[in-house]
Amino acid sequence: MSGSSGSSGAGAPADMEKKKEKARVSRTSLILWHAHQNDVAAVRKLLEEDRSLVNARDYDNRTPLHVAAIHGWIDVAKCLLEYEADVNAQDRWKNTPLADAEGAKRSRVIVLLKSYGGLSYGQSGSHFEPRPVAPPLPNKCDWEIEPSELDFSTSTLIGKGSFGEILKAGWRGTPVAVKRILPNLSDDKLVIQDFRHEVNLLVKLRHPNIVQFLGAVTERKPLMLVTEYLRGGDLHQHLKGKGALSPSTAINFALDIARGMAYLHSEPNVIIHRDLKPRNVLLVNTSADHLKVGDFGLSKLIKVQHSHDVYKLTGETGSYRYMAPEVFKHRKYDKKVDVYSFAMILYEMLEGEPPMSNYEPYEAAKYVADGHRPMCKAKGYSPELRELTEQCWAPDMTHRPSFLDILKRLEKIKESLPSDHHWHLFSSKSES
Repeated sequence: MSGSSGSSGAGAPADMEKKKEKARVSRTSLILWHAHQNDVAAVRKLLEEDRSLVNARDYDNRTPLHVAAIHGWIDVAKCLLEYEADVNAQDRWKNTPLADAEGAKRSRVIVLLKSYGGLSYGQSGSHFEPRPVAPPLPNKCDWEIEPSELDFSTSTLIGKGSFGEILKAGWRGTPVAVKRILPNLSDDKLVIQDFRHEVNLLVKLRHPNIVQFLGAVTERKPLMLVTEYLRGGDLHQHLKGKGALSPSTAINFALDIARGMAYLHSEPNVIIHRDLKPRNVLLVNTSADHLKVGDFGLSKLIKVQHSHDVYKLTGETGSYRYMAPEVFKHRKYDKKVDVYSFAMILYEMLEGEPPMSNYEPYEAAKYVADGHRPMCKAKGYSPELRELTEQCWAPDMTHRPSFLDILKRLEKIKESLPSDHHWHLFSSKSES
């Protein structure tokens, strides 16, 4: 008897622990289930019995507060916060409850979580901006390209970047530009994410001054993005060969860029280009009578609730020489960063050299961030054109005009210009 009694006594603590653990698991499931069902009374009863359940986790590391946030259950969320739920707990995807509430547009819960110090963190780090709006997509079959349809037999390299290369190739008998992701980066999650973001943006863009998207290869490797091929090359190369443009040509070019940008900046779905520079402005043909804005790899699509919304987007995005000072200084900024870049391109077209050409790109960005601007030396500047340029690169972004306003003013300036054949009298450099 005593032997059997001793044996059972030794096993009891282990059995008790197992039972406790099983009870604990089932209570974790219970609080998550009751949070999901919006049963505030059941949630409160469980927390009264065991306060630690407030930060219970499911297999995806989600807490009851994550569940309440995504469904918009305000009373359950209040109860959990009353029991000191971790307002910034992160799930398996690094999302906080506030990030989930924002994603699901649960306005009351968003206000509540923010009042408790909630921050919006997600897969790509800290978000102080609205999440990019998913552009309306047509059926994938409308634009998915079969790789075998692309003919690289006589392809030529147009450009090269850290993530891939741009080639001139053939598609269904037509010359096209193909952005091809380097094979060794085809499995890089961030590269794939950026690639898909650019595809999703381009799918919805339709404008005569925006490079036309034709399709993409997203289901095979290497990933490829296919756009129309523009024979005139980019504005950077054109200016390198031509030098300063006559004011009438510079204004015609500026009008084309501003038309494309006014389209991108139209509300409520505003696209901030974030890398507007001569290399990303393309000439339709060799006679250089029409320009299009291209390369949306760094662009950001945002939903604007109010016309003066400002966001803290990623700092130091884009190319230093054309970068607005607020971006360089990691300050909050909005679509007016593109207006600043536009001013720098307008300056380069009239002067025939890049802004702050005697500085390295980073030093140039630092120089303008300290309040300096390039000197307008060209004789092609009328007082109105100089005033417009200076307003477009104003240190305070709220003082910069919109692209719609820029268009109106450029049209007026164009009307007041003397006829082209007189420009050699005013301009130090005439175009060949």
